[in-house]
Amino acid sequence: MATIFSTIRPPQQPRLPAAPVEYAQRYGDDLTNILRLYFNQLDSIFSSLVNAGGGKFLSFPYVAASDTTTQYATATDTPTVVKWNTLGASNLFTLNVDSTATAGATGLFKITYSLQLANNHNSAQNVVVWLRVNGVDVVGSSTIFTLPARKSAGVPAYVCAYSEVVFSLTKDDVVGLYWGTDQAATSGGTTGTYIYAQAAQTTPMAYPSTPSAIGSITFVSGPLT
Repeated sequence: MATIFSTIRPPQQPRLPAAPVEYAQRYGDDLTNILRLYFNQLDSIFSSLVNAGGGKFLSFPYVAASDTTTQYATATDTPTVVKWNTLGASNLFTLNVDSTATAGATGLFKITYSLQLANNHNSAQNVVVWLRVNGVDVVGSSTIFTLPARKSAGVPAYVCAYSEVVFSLTKDDVVGLYWGTDQAATSGGTTGTYIYAQAAQTTPMAYPSTPSAIGSITFVSGPLT
């Protein structure tokens, strides 16, 4: 499941000399020397891996993405996929155009996400976020977030919806993050909840842009038996 970075050079299988018909000391010496060099390479690799910080030489399946747009639900009480338009990094995962991700390996994974929820309604509203794998809801993956009523007309209330879920994937499974709300703002200017994005600001102080969604899927373990 894990692969070794090029900073650790994998040893090449040694080409052992053919044994002579009759005993020859030189053959034995050459064979011993070849095996000694090979085992020295193995010792060097294992000592690097088992030392403190050895995990830095390993690469596991993962994907990290974000979205720079404000997202609206299709309708009230309607499952809507969380969108991702910026791929941060990935290994053995493919980010699809429909904002799902396809796994390139089998194992136990953890998804971690942060959604910048906003509510411009004058009463509190709920948002539910959960996982689907191959279009099927993942049991026990939902989290409910309650957004307070807006501060005032034109000034929404904000909540950072953060959660994580550990779940199993099989190679070529398709995973998506979904959300729904009991009062959806279906477009800009409508009233309800939505996932808010903001460009970098200069006033009243300078700070970076705010993605509507930030998420990652990371490897936890090989398949459970």
